[in-house]
Amino acid sequence: MLTAPSPSPCPHSPLFSLRRTTTISAVIHHHPQDRQHNAKSASLLRYHFTNTQQQQQQKQDDAVVDVVIPPEEKVKLLELSLVRKRPPQFPGSIYDMSSDSLSHPPHLRTLFKQQPPSSNDDDGGDVDEELIMKALDIRRKVTAEIFKEAMWRKGKFGITYSTNVADRLPDFIDHVMIKAAALKKLPEFADSSFDVRAKWVIEDSNVVPLIRWLKHNGLSYPKIAKLICMSGGNLESIRHLAEWLKSVHVKGEFLGVALLKTGGNILERSIEELNEIVEYLETNGVRRDWMGYVMSRCPQLLSQSIEEVKTRVHFYLDMGMNKNDFGTMVFDYPKILGFLTLEEMHQKVTYLKEFGLSTEDVGRLLAFRPHLMGCGIGERWKPLVKYLYYLGVSRDGMRRMLVIKPMVFCFDLETTIVPKVRFFQDIGVRDEGIANMLVKFPSLLTYSLYKKIRPVVIFLMTKAGVSERDIGKCLALGPELLGCSIGNKLEVNVKYFLSLGIKLHQLGAMIADFPMLLRYNIDIFRPKYRYLRRTMVRPLQDLIEFPRFFSYSLDERIIPRHKMMVENRVNFKLRYMLACSNEEFNQKVADKVEGRRLYELGLINEAPHSQTVDDSLRQQDAVDYTDIGSKGSEPQAIDSSIERTEFDRSSN
Repeated sequence: MLTAPSPSPCPHSPLFSLRRTTTISAVIHHHPQDRQHNAKSASLLRYHFTNTQQQQQQKQDDAVVDVVIPPEEKVKLLELSLVRKRPPQFPGSIYDMSSDSLSHPPHLRTLFKQQPPSSNDDDGGDVDEELIMKALDIRRKVTAEIFKEAMWRKGKFGITYSTNVADRLPDFIDHVMIKAAALKKLPEFADSSFDVRAKWVIEDSNVVPLIRWLKHNGLSYPKIAKLICMSGGNLESIRHLAEWLKSVHVKGEFLGVALLKTGGNILERSIEELNEIVEYLETNGVRRDWMGYVMSRCPQLLSQSIEEVKTRVHFYLDMGMNKNDFGTMVFDYPKILGFLTLEEMHQKVTYLKEFGLSTEDVGRLLAFRPHLMGCGIGERWKPLVKYLYYLGVSRDGMRRMLVIKPMVFCFDLETTIVPKVRFFQDIGVRDEGIANMLVKFPSLLTYSLYKKIRPVVIFLMTKAGVSERDIGKCLALGPELLGCSIGNKLEVNVKYFLSLGIKLHQLGAMIADFPMLLRYNIDIFRPKYRYLRRTMVRPLQDLIEFPRFFSYSLDERIIPRHKMMVENRVNFKLRYMLACSNEEFNQKVADKVEGRRLYELGLINEAPHSQTVDDSLRQQDAVDYTDIGSKGSEPQAIDSSIERTEFDRSSN
């Protein structure tokens, strides 16, 4: 068989390169005893290759010594040596990420071997300090990444939540970094890396379970981060204090408020001191189940000493306030006990006394409305007092407003009080009328202008017949109407009077003369109206002219005076009959009787106008007034308006 000749190796093939390298190596390392016929040529070739290798090694060493690395490359080398994980590279990337290049980067050996000559030593020190700070910043980022990894794996938190918490924990990250660096001195951690030591510090602090527990109790991650930074590394104190707050009925969503807004480092206080404060408050009227509410709304109380708490408690008790009132006051407004300084408390009590109140009066006032202590003297009280003074309210009027409705002194002047006063001025109420309204009915200022006051005014003008000219007079005489419900009170009374046959414009005039007409209950109107029309046999016009008739007592004034009029055969209008005292009424009856006697004797030529007994009065002679109220004593003649009233009453 014919065999194909073996192909000669290509000069660039690996086989050719291997053979060439072997031949050259054999020539270079040829021993003298193996001398051949070309020994001289081989010796020259060996000398040439030896000198060439020495020159290349020398050039490399010189290059290593003489290389000057710019600061930017130093920072890159620093990051390369300190970063925890190298970013992944794709095939074909410029920088080689092999293990050899990572462990021995090309310029790392020359970083601190030779420094370039510097003309100023201070500049070199600044560069070194800058490098150190950048190195610390890189190490801090590495620690933060380790903390995030612990949050992901141990706490099962999301990436976003872990990142947000880590970004708000710079002090705790530094604490972990310092502790991890200090562990290098211990024998068991001498050979461990920084990553291992940082992981051990994070696990030993139990910060991840603590974050999970705080989140379960309703704390947001900003509050959790701030609380951890406040602890200074003593994370166990956070859990102990939170457990104590829960024992005094502080709810989960207020734990962060009570822990962060104490005004001092609450984590440094012992549980015994806090228990002493709670027990003292409990003995002075603050119930145990109220403590959580009080501590949540006034966490500054937890940062005070027991002596300061006692001073504040006695400040209020010395005003004549008993323990029950004190406990209720603290529950209604917990800030009254721990939010203000003692100097501010004394100043506000002194200012309230300037209205003519005694110490006991101020104590009762604060027990009823403790929110007054939360108002500033210069921000709230002085502008309001000045404004009321220019409206015409006297000091006694201000004292009455303060006692009846102290909440008025807590309102903002520009946004709450001034718009309502301007509204009353626009509808025709004078300044002195507004002053009387505020003194008579201070609760007026607590109502909403657009939800309460304006709807009532519109109802009076459109449904109750009050004219635009009389609406100011109506409100000035009866500001209490603004506090009545339209559907449950005003509208019901208006319908009742219209059912009696009173026209709308007549009803508006009645309301303008006597606004309280719409505030009475209908059950009060019915028996008085029945007596007026059936027994007294008075026309409806008398009621329209004198709507105050409904304000007088039926049994104590109307019936007794009507009996006296019938017995003496005299008659008066309702206004003169009721709007006077008993002595004045008796004198009027006596004068009428004497005038009639003189007329009958002929001593006077003309009988007085009111002495003439009309037909309606003569018709009452046959009525037995000893049995008023019984069915048999009522007259049988009933007009159509009374029939409608009785029909409405039976239907209701």
